[in-house]
Order: sequence, then structure tokens, then C-alpha cells
Amino acid sequence: MTSHSLTLTRRALLTSAAAYAGSAVLPDAGLGRTQAEPLREFRLKSAPGTARLVPEHDGETLVWNYNGAVPGPEIRVRQGERLRITVGNGLAEETTVHWHGIRTPNGMDGVPHLTQPPIAPGETFVYEFDAVDAGTFWYHPHQRSFEQVGRGLYGPLIIEEPEPLRVDRDVTWVLDDWRLTRSAGISDDFGNGHDMMHNGRVGNTVTINGVVPDDFAVRKGERIRLRLINAANARIFGLDFAGHEPVVVALDGQPVAPHAPTEGLVVVGPAMRVDLVVDMTGGAGSRVSVVDRFYKGLDYRLVDLAYADEPLRDHSPGWPIELPANPLPDPDVGEATRHEITFNGGMMGQMVMAEMGGAMGGSSRETMDSMMNMNHGDGMWFINGRAATGHVMDPMLTLEQGRSHVLAMTNATAWHHPIHLHGHSFRVVSRNGQPTANREWQDTVLMAPREKVEIAFVADNPGDWMFHCHILEHQAAGMMGVIRVGGKEEPK
Repeated sequence: MTSHSLTLTRRALLTSAAAYAGSAVLPDAGLGRTQAEPLREFRLKSAPGTARLVPEHDGETLVWNYNGAVPGPEIRVRQGERLRITVGNGLAEETTVHWHGIRTPNGMDGVPHLTQPPIAPGETFVYEFDAVDAGTFWYHPHQRSFEQVGRGLYGPLIIEEPEPLRVDRDVTWVLDDWRLTRSAGISDDFGNGHDMMHNGRVGNTVTINGVVPDDFAVRKGERIRLRLINAANARIFGLDFAGHEPVVVALDGQPVAPHAPTEGLVVVGPAMRVDLVVDMTGGAGSRVSVVDRFYKGLDYRLVDLAYADEPLRDHSPGWPIELPANPLPDPDVGEATRHEITFNGGMMGQMVMAEMGGAMGGSSRETMDSMMNMNHGDGMWFINGRAATGHVMDPMLTLEQGRSHVLAMTNATAWHHPIHLHGHSFRVVSRNGQPTANREWQDTVLMAPREKVEIAFVADNPGDWMFHCHILEHQAAGMMGVIRVGGKEEPK
């Protein structure tokens, strides 16, 4: 492990300082504060620790964690409240905290060297922002995240609606996987070439809320709001609730028209969140297995729903399940500025590019052909032919603030990619040329191999924002860029 010296540019310092100074009153376009809101203060400290991830094993696992626990403490506030979170660094290397999915001011976004100086060992940093959107979010480092997250640094951040859904229980499951040795230690092979070139660091041990699960106690007739957060480096979950009929009510914290999951599987890519309403319809005293079926031929039992002998009620309640919308400006797709983005690289990348190039037309095909002929240097993954080598870089796009924009994205690789944009939520408007059924708001969209996805949003949050694959090994190996909203700030 190495410690990196501070290389924050003058432009980044000016941008961060301006964003922090402006965080008391956020921009008016969808993020404004109309009055003084209650201030909620929290403290987090990242440090080495231990966790009993595998209960049946004799020993504990050496991890990195927040406040001595994996996951870190659940931060739970009400929409409209203001958060002040003091983060201390007890690691032997620099760190930051990124508030994933939260529309913070740029200086509070937690990207080292781009929006803030990284937090040095023994130092602290104070994050302060408003809880503008209700929903399910999470926090994690953006410094060497492929290892810091992989060792256990993450936690849930829940922002409740002013009037939450009526349910019997509101439950958070933070899903993760770990690459453990026979002695239950974390394998130290972070960042190896095979993981970087293929589908990332997929572990051999899956946990819910930091422990290998066995039973989850339920009662017949009970209604649960189940908040799923995928904190894994690379594993994609596809959960089959075995005869139950979960209803999706929110994606990435943003409400969506209630609907059944596609083909009965609740798919949660890395960094994504899914809110479900699940009615417990099994028989009293029964057991029902929740099975992860995402990877073909690799199904496994995640957890059993263990029904109590006494039901809570005979039938599911008829309470409403639709969530109120958050204050997001709706993009005008017809008037939007369009931007073409191609992801390529990785194992079999050249083959897929050649294969897809024949099916492309016009400038998109020319872009693919030119990228295939580029000398990519040491990079493994690329956005529009460019591999990132750190968090500070010239923007790949500069977007006019306040306008609608469409990113037309092509996954010209053999692997899935959960693509995350900081500072904004976006509508997923089409997949492979077909309009999406729900035009869902997300901040991380899972793209299948060879898939084309269009997303649309209003660029209303100024600053330089990270745009990257949230398979953390892909990000570290180059699949990361900067999207600038608003004009470039000139040095003074």
C-alpha cells in the first residue's frame, strides 16, 4: 500500500473552494433550499478492524471499516435535513468518502484531487450537504476504491420521505462478496491483471450486512420495504424470491412506477440500489430460499426466509406503495444536446469492436474503427478511446449548464459495466433503440455486453464530475472520465 502526495491543481482547488462556500445555499435548479433546515451531525472514522464474516469459522477477518463495523453505521435522516459528517482517517494511507447517488455540491463529492484533497492519515475532513432527494443511498471511498471498498469500507445512507411508505418493517440489506482464504482472511491479490481485464474482483463468500446469512425471520401477512444496496466490487446479483412477488418501487434511490422485476429476477449491479415491497405470502412455519441466479450455472442460496409459526395477518395489506417523486428537473429529450460515448477494451475487446463495427453506421462506426487503430498504451479499458490514469484529467465532455443532454452509450466489450455519473440522476430512455417501459431515474445504469443505452438529464449541478464504470477494477484500469457542467474556471 502506498501513500500518494497531494497533487490538487489550482483549478480544482478553486472549484472545490467555490463549491464548498456555496454549499450553504445550493443552486436553484432543482437543488435549492427554501429555508433553514435541521442540521444532523455524524462522525465516521475509517480504520483497520476485525469482523466475523463467517459465523461458523473460528477466527475473525481483518478488515477496514467505519466506526468499527462492516458495513459502517446506517446514516438515516429525513428529506430536507442538512448533514454535517466529520470523517477521520485511521488508515495508513489517504482516503475520501463519496456519497453515492446524493446530489451534493461538487466540493462535497469526495473525489481525491478533483473535488478535494484526499484525507491524510490522522487527519479529518468535514462534509456538509442537504438531503435533497429521499431514497436509498450509500457511502464509500473514492481513493484506491478497488481495495478500500474491497476490504469493507462502505455503509448505507437512507433519506426518508416526509411521509414514508406504510409497511410493517423497513429493512436494509447491504450485499457484498469477499475473496477469502481458507483461514477466512481477505486475499491480498487486489488489482491483479486477470481481474482488471475480465469481470473484476468476484469473491467466493457473499454477505448480507457483513455476515454470511442463514435465516431472515418473517411472518405470514407481513409487508416489508426491502432496501438492497450492492457494495461489491464487481458481483452482479439476480435475486429470485421463490414464489413471492416483490414489487420494485425505487431504483438508485429514485421512485419508479411500481412494477414486477423483469423475468422475476431482482438485478442489482455494483453500486446500484433497488427498493422492493415484499409481501410475505408463505405458510406459517415454512422456509423459502432466496436464490442468486445472475450467473448462468452458478446459482446459490443467498438466505432463507424463515416463517414464524404464528402469522401476523391472514392476508397481505392493501396499503399504497407508490412513492412521491423527488425534485428532479425532467430532461427534454427532443431538445437535448446529444453526445456519443463508446466503452471498449478488456479481454476480447478488439474482437467485439470489430464485430460491432460492421453493424454500426456513420460517425459511430468511424469512431469505433479509429479506436481500434489507436495505440492505447498501458490502459486496459477506455471511454471514447481514452484510458484514465488518475482522477484529474481534461474533461471528456463539457455540458452547458441548465440544458438537457442525452448520452448515447455503446458497450463495445464482452463484459457488463455499471456506469455511474456523479452529481446527477438521469432517466434511462432507451435500450438497443427501444424505449424503456418506465423511463426510470438512476445514477448507475447496468449495460450488458454489446448493449446500447441512452440516458438523459438536465445538467444543473455545476462542476467537474466523475463518470466511470463501478466495477472498481475496470475503473482503476482506465474506464473513467470527467464530465464538466458549466464553463471552465480560469486560473486567477
